[in-house]
Amino acid sequence: MKHRAFITGITGQDGSYLAEYLVGKGYEVFGLVRRTSLDPLMRLDGVMKTGKVKLLYGNLRDAGSLARALKESDPHEIYNLGAQSDVGLSFKIPEETMDVNYFGLGRLIYEAIRINKSVRIFHASTGDMFLRANPPQNETSVFVPTSPYGESKLRAYEDLVKGFRERQHVFISSGIMFNHESPRRGEHFVTRKISRAMAKIKLGLLKSFSLGNLDAHRDWGYAGDYVKAMHLMLQAKTPSDYVIGTGEVNSVRTFVEAAARELDMELVWKGSGMKEVAQWKGETILTINKEFYRPPEADYMLADISKARRELGWKPKVDFQGLVSMMVQADYESLKQVR
Repeated sequence: MKHRAFITGITGQDGSYLAEYLVGKGYEVFGLVRRTSLDPLMRLDGVMKTGKVKLLYGNLRDAGSLARALKESDPHEIYNLGAQSDVGLSFKIPEETMDVNYFGLGRLIYEAIRINKSVRIFHASTGDMFLRANPPQNETSVFVPTSPYGESKLRAYEDLVKGFRERQHVFISSGIMFNHESPRRGEHFVTRKISRAMAKIKLGLLKSFSLGNLDAHRDWGYAGDYVKAMHLMLQAKTPSDYVIGTGEVNSVRTFVEAAARELDMELVWKGSGMKEVAQWKGETILTINKEFYRPPEADYMLADISKARRELGWKPKVDFQGLVSMMVQADYESLKQVR
């Protein structure tokens, strides 16, 4: 019997990689899209040509649309990747962030089990729930979110993921996902901002750009690796929660330096604090702008993925330099076409 999967957030970075992965495994895939999600559909160009992905209109804020989409798709597995995932924006729209990330999950679970109580559900949680916890962070670390985004994800995890699993015996697993990137990452995220800006500077399309805290440390991995962990969670005998990351930490500064190496650009750092700059060939190409600092900022995020390795047999394949190389080269080749 061919398995059917339903993906919310299918037009996003993770959703597009997951759709490709599941189609490759013989799944029939259904994806929930909003009217405002039409522009990012280009991420799905390749997999849509297979004829094995069907898009259904709906919204995590609209229970009726979820019910209709779930009834039509009748999935064996649900992957909830839809979210208001911009941390900075969450400070400006906290109510919408909570409605999508918390109440949206509640609507999805309720409608899903009403149609099929045995459906298996994956929910994308986030390492941002840990922001003030001592590293390395694992499944038993204390959750201390510092943003409306982190708060909404924590409430969804504690009230809904654990609640439905423990009280109603729903098969729902949560991946506590640390930062994961790719050439499909939105341009407003810092990693893609760096890869794109550095490629533009190398090609002579941009003179300089600005960043915030260069010394913020993150555990950055490749999104294409992480969707495999999502799938493995729903193949397990019992549902559980897993921290997903690389176990390697790098700073924003290190990301900039790795991008520069990939483009054969020798950087020179000068100054300190808010006046620090990076120069290339004697010209300042990077400055610091306080507006890009998060309020408040986490200093050090490092995933302990021991449980995922042990129970799922999962580990990332793409290392940090491989990730940076992939992103920079993709932006460089794309921009070179329009130069």
